[in-house]
Formats: sequence, C-alpha cells, structure tokens
Amino acid sequence: MGVVTISHGQPFAARGRMYPHFASLSTYRRLCPHHLSPARKFHNAHFAPLRHAVSFVQIQSGTLETEGVDLLVGSTYVDTILKELPVLTAEEQNAIAATPAHPAGLYALYASCLAGNFVEQLWNFAWPAAIAMIHPSLLPVAVMGFFAKLAVIAGGPLVGKLMDHFPRVPAYNCLTIVQAAAQLLSVGMIIQAHSVSPTHVSSVLVQPWFLMLTIALAIERLSGLALGVATERDWVVLLAGTNRPMALAQANAVLSRIDLLCEITGATLFGIFLSKHEPVTCLKLAASLMMWSLPVMVFLTWLTNKLSAGVLDRAKYPQTCCCSNLEGPMPDTSNIVATSIEVIKHGWFEYIQQPVLPASLAYVLLYFNVVLAPGGLMTAFLTQHGLNPTIIGGFSGLCAFMGVAATFMSAKMVESLGILKAGAAGLIFQASLLTIAVAVYWSGSLSQKIPVVFFLCLIVLSRLGRMSYDVVGAQILQTGIPPSKVNLIGTTELAVASMAESIMLGVAIIANDVSHFGILAVLSLISVVGAACLYCRWLTNPTDTQRNLFPVELHFS
Repeated sequence: MGVVTISHGQPFAARGRMYPHFASLSTYRRLCPHHLSPARKFHNAHFAPLRHAVSFVQIQSGTLETEGVDLLVGSTYVDTILKELPVLTAEEQNAIAATPAHPAGLYALYASCLAGNFVEQLWNFAWPAAIAMIHPSLLPVAVMGFFAKLAVIAGGPLVGKLMDHFPRVPAYNCLTIVQAAAQLLSVGMIIQAHSVSPTHVSSVLVQPWFLMLTIALAIERLSGLALGVATERDWVVLLAGTNRPMALAQANAVLSRIDLLCEITGATLFGIFLSKHEPVTCLKLAASLMMWSLPVMVFLTWLTNKLSAGVLDRAKYPQTCCCSNLEGPMPDTSNIVATSIEVIKHGWFEYIQQPVLPASLAYVLLYFNVVLAPGGLMTAFLTQHGLNPTIIGGFSGLCAFMGVAATFMSAKMVESLGILKAGAAGLIFQASLLTIAVAVYWSGSLSQKIPVVFFLCLIVLSRLGRMSYDVVGAQILQTGIPPSKVNLIGTTELAVASMAESIMLGVAIIANDVSHFGILAVLSLISVVGAACLYCRWLTNPTDTQRNLFPVELHFS
C-alpha cells in the first residue's frame, strides 16, 4: 500500500512483483512501460549503476526472495500463471453485459416511473378535454400549450444546471412535489372555470383562473421534463451500468414501454369515466390519484437508492483537483439570465456542428405536426366535433399502442433494411398515411361516422412510422454525436423541438376557430413530408463524414 519492498539489493525484483498477472501476454506488454515490459531486459537490469540513493527495506522472507528470483529467471513462471488464469467465453461476457449492475434498484425505478407516468399521462389527456368543454374554441388550449412550450425553451437549461448542482434524490423528490402541486392547482382552476362558464372566448383569456392555470401548466410541464431527463439520461445509466450496453438497452426499452402503456391506460380510463360522469367529478378523481401517487413516488425513489447500495448518492463529478473546472460555479439569481443565455448559445453552436444534423432536423420537423397526432388540439377538435369521450380516449390509447408496437418493429426494420434505410421507411410510411388522412378531411365527409373513423385510423397507423423513426433516429444520433456532447446536443434538440411546437401553437392561436382545423392539418402534413424529403436527400447524397460513420450501409446502398 505505498511501500516498495526490495530484496537483497535487487530493486527490479520488487518492481517486477508490482505488475499484475494479466489474462494475455500481449495485454501485459501493452500496459507495462516499454523499457520494462520485455522479460529479457529484466536479466541485465540489476547490473545498471544506480545514480540515486535508494532506501531499502530489509525483509528476511524466503518466500518473497524466492518468488522474486523466479520471476527474473525467465518467462517460465509467468507463462505458467497465464495458462492457469480463466478466460471468459463470449457467452459469459454477453451474460454479464446483459445483467444490470443493480437489478433490484432498477425494478424500483420501474415502479416509480409506472406510478408517476400514469398520473402524468392521465392529466395530459384530462386537462385539454376539460377545457374544450368550457368553450367551443381551440384558442384556450393553444394558448396554454404555447406558454408551456416557452417555459420549456427558456427554463429547461436552467433547471438542468440546478439539478447538476444538487444531490440526485432530494432534487428528484423536490421536483416531484412541485409537479404534483402544479397539477392539483390546475385541477382547482379548471373546476373553478366550470362553475363560471363564460360565454365568449375573449372573456376566458382574461379570467384570473386562466392566468393561474397557464402558469401552473407551464410549471408542471417543466418539472415533468426535468424528471424525465433525470430518469432516462442519468439514473437508468447508473442502475443498469455504463459498461453493460445490453442491460442499458433493455432498461431503456422498458422505460419507453412503461410510458406508452401509461398513455394507453390513462387516456382510455379517463375517457370512459368522462363519458359516464360530469367533468368536475372526473377532475376530482384525477386529483385524488395525484395525492395518492405522491407519497408512493417519494417512497419508491428512496427505495431505488436503498436497493442500489446508495449508487444515486455518488458524486456527479470526479473528485479530482480540477473538479471545480468541470462543475462550474453555482448559478445565482443575479446572473441567472446571463447563464441561461450562455448555455443556450453554446448548445445551439454544438447542435449546428453535429455530423448528423439532417437526421436531427427531420426529427425536429416532425414536432411541427401538432394536429395530426394525439394531443391537446386533436382532443379539443374531436370533443367539439361531438365524438364520444370513449372514442377519443380509445384513439389516444391506440396511438400509444402503435408506439409500443414500433419498439419491436423497428428492430426488425433495422435488421432487414439497415439503420439509415429503416429511418427513411418510417418517415415515408407516416407521410403517405397522413396525406390520405388530410385528403379524407378535405373531402368534407367527416360529418358521417365512417369517414371520421377512417380518418382516425389513418392517424393511428401513421404513428407506427413516427415512433419507429423515434427509435431509429435515436440510434443514428447516438452513432454520430460524440459521447462528450450527447447531453448538451440532446437537450438543445429538445428545446428546438419545443420551439417547433410553440410556433405551430402560435399559428393555432391565430386560426383558433374549429373551421380552420383543415389549414392546421395541411401545415402539419407539409412538415412531415418535408422531414421525409430532407432525410431522403441526406441519405442519397452522403458526405465523407456520413460514409465514415455508416461505412457498411453506404457501401452497399
């Protein structure tokens, strides 16, 4: 432990004892210094004159002396040790790579995500449906969604930086409490709105409850985003193991399926309940679920850390002499605006310089599609169109189910087409089906039941292409983005996607009448077709960087 033992004036005998017995001789020679690694140089090393005084610790041990001499005699002893060391087979290495580092903690994290995502997805369906029943206009939902996206764009980098400066578990629990409080406040404001029921849409926007509801929804969205980033980018990596890629991939897939299954059950159950009870009764049920899930999530968060032997308490930055340079100064209130601007500017610069920018831009363009997809505007449109809430909830649930199916289908697509062509197939499939859906809408036959169902089925099937590109596109970005910039570019991409949604929500605010839904549908279709064209052009005209990143696929294309 810091004391070098030297036997009888042979300094290199002890130095040879300091090197471990590696599993292969090539690895041994690679890791040892070049002037010491060849065994034949050990024979003559003790004849070199010593130019500096060396302190000797005389230990009368026959065992140590004999072993030191044996190491210097030749390579016979070392070869014997190397032959006796066990070497893991490929199957054993794959088994280790597929085993999580902390499986019990990972299961507790799954349970926590199940409880939190169920309430969050239920609320994402509940609030636009409840608002749409107040007044027949898309404007209130569009305004609240617009400001929620602005909160994500402006506050996302700051919340992420603050979370980096605080311990994981307390910061996570604090955000969980903030999100639950914002949800409960939103429930109270919507119940208040149903008791007032103003007659004109302009009177809705100036009501005190509308202002409070907009602020609460923005805080809820920002907290949910930060919780999702902490779970999917940090916690799951620590629990599954950074050096266990198969286990990490399986954990990521499980988290995605939990989120989609919660979206299915949350929207479907609330839609069924809304079709049989008054909106206020349904909102009270949602509030009771929020209050019930809060202590459960806090307990499961503590249990996750407990079952993983406190791995979440591990420092986020290496404890070295230069850790202050890595961590950076703690942001204060006097410099919060400047810090936010610098973070956003640096993220934009790195985002534009990434080698797979067209694939990322195609992903961002898909976020301009805010009406031909499950969401607040589609829920409001279908509600005002007179559809049964059960059908609306079933539509959202089927869209989420297509996402679950896409997680399995994308693997087959990559295996048969390759990762790049699989991404193109998903985008073209989505664009084709949405083109037919828009044609059905503009045919003017949505007043009948069968065309409406056909219109919704086309949107549901288009989610297969959308979600498959989510999976494939993530793998493309993981391949092309340097590991040191993954988080920075990823969060910037999320902010750009939120900006795309906010732009379309701004258009929806201007064209807030239900009769203008067709214009919004055409704009959404143009964004999807543009994403497919941009990606296919990038695929058919590869650059040198693209050939280096995907040499096999582009060689045979």
